[in-house]
Amino acid sequence: MRITFKLYATLADHLPAEARRSNQVELEAPDGATIAAVIAPYNLPPKLVHLVLVNGVYIAPAARATHALADGDTLAIWPPVAGG
Repeated sequence: MRITFKLYATLADHLPAEARRSNQVELEAPDGATIAAVIAPYNLPPKLVHLVLVNGVYIAPAARATHALADGDTLAIWPPVAGG
């Protein structure tokens, strides 16, 4: 299956160099791959995987290891942000 994987802010540094400007890559993943399986090769620091959305829908931390992605999904991840 084919998915879009997006990393925002400082997490984009974990993408291949050619993908950092657009902050996204198109990936081939096995059917039924979980969020955890897709992000594992990118070595994202767990404390920085804060906001996770699949097609714009929030996925709670407890569900990320079991939530299966489908063909055409967009997986987007943001680190914690602060502002004022």
